[in-house]
Order: sequence, then C-alpha cells, then structure tokens
Amino acid sequence: MNKSINSAVIIAIISTILNLISGNSSSAQVIRVDSQLQPDPLIFNGKSGGNHHSNCGFIAEKPNKIIQIAESLPYLRFTVEGTGKPTLLIEGPGGRFCVLADNYSGDKPEISGYWNPGRYSLHVGDISQGEYNYTLSISQQKTPKR
Repeated sequence: MNKSINSAVIIAIISTILNLISGNSSSAQVIRVDSQLQPDPLIFNGKSGGNHHSNCGFIAEKPNKIIQIAESLPYLRFTVEGTGKPTLLIEGPGGRFCVLADNYSGDKPEISGYWNPGRYSLHVGDISQGEYNYTLSISQQKTPKR
C-alpha cells in the first residue's frame, strides 16, 4: 500500500512540475484592481488565441488573466494591442462580453466605462486560429498615455 501511495505522490509532483514548465498552471494570474490603481496603466504581455473556438474568436480554455475589482469603479478601460486580429472576451458579474477591434479604438479591442465589484475572467483571443503576442493595458485614465 505504501508503494501505491508513493507512486501517486510522485505522479502528482511530476504532473505539477510539467504544468509549471509548460505554463499550463491550473489558474490564471489574479490582479486586484481598486480606485487607487498603481501603476496606471497596468501592462501585461502574453500569447493570444488558443484551440477553443468561441463567439469571440479562438481562445485558450483557461482565462489569460482574472481581474478582481474590489469596489465600484466609475471608469476603467481595458485595451489589447497585438499582432494578428486580437479579441477580448470578458466574463463577469454583468455577463459575457466580446470586444472586437473597431475604427474608433484604432483597430484595438477596447472596452471602458463603469465596472461593478467582482471577479472578471479575461480571455485574449484571436479571430484566426494562430497564437500571437499581445499587450493588455488596464487604466483609469480616460485618454491613453502616448
């Protein structure tokens, strides 16, 4: 019986190490956002896309980031820049929103406005099935810093 328990422990450890090495950990990074956002903007880089076809392009099975909004925020803006044709899928207390690039946002997926407190899952996808580098910025500034 001890050998079977030891084997199970070893398999679990190896599986955890492989997940960490390959970047497939079971949970996305959680970012806490409140009215004192510092630095502003917050900037995150990663790979967009994935193998899961959604109504918001191709996304990874797990979110790229999880945003925990601690209090009601009168204004918050999410912007994705990247090669390819990035999309932004946000799932949270208010529902599920797909953000596509448009002329107004300079061909970058961008959403802004009032945000309720809660946990929001962010998937940075792509219209094509490829994976591309992206930059996600989160800001309370109404106009982006240039």
